[in-house]
Amino acid sequence: MRYAVDAHAIGRHLTGNEVYIRSLLRAFTALDRDSQFLAYVCEEEAEAWLPRRVRVHRVARNPWIRLGWDLARRVREDCPDLLHVQYTAPLGMKVPLVVTVHDVSFLEHPEYFTRTRRMQLRQTVARTVRQAARVLTVSEFSRGQILKAYDLSPEIVTVVPNAASEEFRVTGRDRAQSAAAQTTGSESPFVLSVGDLQPRKNQIGLIEAFTRMVMENPHLDHNLVLTGQDTWFTPKVREAARASGIGSRIIFTGFVTDSALLHLYNACDCFVFPSFYEGFGLPIVEAMACGRAVACSDTSAMPEVADGAAILFDPHSVESMQRAMADLLLEPELRHRKERLGIQRAGLFNWNRSALATLEVYREVTRAKRTPAEASRRTVIAGKGK
Repeated sequence: MRYAVDAHAIGRHLTGNEVYIRSLLRAFTALDRDSQFLAYVCEEEAEAWLPRRVRVHRVARNPWIRLGWDLARRVREDCPDLLHVQYTAPLGMKVPLVVTVHDVSFLEHPEYFTRTRRMQLRQTVARTVRQAARVLTVSEFSRGQILKAYDLSPEIVTVVPNAASEEFRVTGRDRAQSAAAQTTGSESPFVLSVGDLQPRKNQIGLIEAFTRMVMENPHLDHNLVLTGQDTWFTPKVREAARASGIGSRIIFTGFVTDSALLHLYNACDCFVFPSFYEGFGLPIVEAMACGRAVACSDTSAMPEVADGAAILFDPHSVESMQRAMADLLLEPELRHRKERLGIQRAGLFNWNRSALATLEVYREVTRAKRTPAEASRRTVIAGKGK
């Protein structure tokens, strides 16, 4: 079989979307020696991230050109048995389609998106799931929200969870702290949070909770390290840090490589993930795989992913967030217990298992071409997501 994947996210620092498709392609080639895998990429460096067995084709970086013409043209030339995309398929597709929809936050929380972006997602995702032979998603939470938003037969929506890349593991603490100090510019102990600087990730709430915690516990000499690339929202987050009164203890690293992130995870005293909404929440599992105690939000998919291995808090409550951080830092026994539970929990997520499940979906799709009856079941409810 010949399976094609829209891998334009690779090399573009698109965080979870990039990790997802990169990890699947790596696992595919190890698990299926008989099939051919095609990856459509935009960046020159993307090829370095992929196994040699993956055949790489370049497509336009501009999304309007890529989705409006270029990707469909390449698919017609290559004649794959199916195409796998994330969220949005190109126009004019003539081969079976598998789409991964990580979440529908653009429907549930449009305030986290620019007007243009949310309008584009509402239209293109609705069109794509209507055309798709199968819809993949990463959590039971997201599956429920997808079925709520779109008129789909439940059997075509399949949960295939994310996992931490094998690079994220427990390493020597001293070495990690030394490497982390080079990234942060400080040798002080620290609390870590990972995520692009944007409203949904709730860094402003975390800054307020951290400030209150250290003010009430002056013996704690921790910094707060915020790792993630800048966005249009960055100035507001940095202003919150300046206004906190402890701005020198709030460190912004910007985007970091996986090797630097590995050291940050292993060197921190605890990991905090205060996001308002996640379809999965991959940094939770990455931090757990590195042996860190985790405190995270009690909303959306995060309780499902953490499943008792983390301390949960209300991301809308500064007091709840402050208490969760303080409990982990001030109670060593609790922290060590969460570290042990986290390692066990992270071990349940595995890219090989996820890739096998995805390949099985591919095989099911290529065995059974869509019929008119199947297509009619995928009609999007009129007015929903618009």
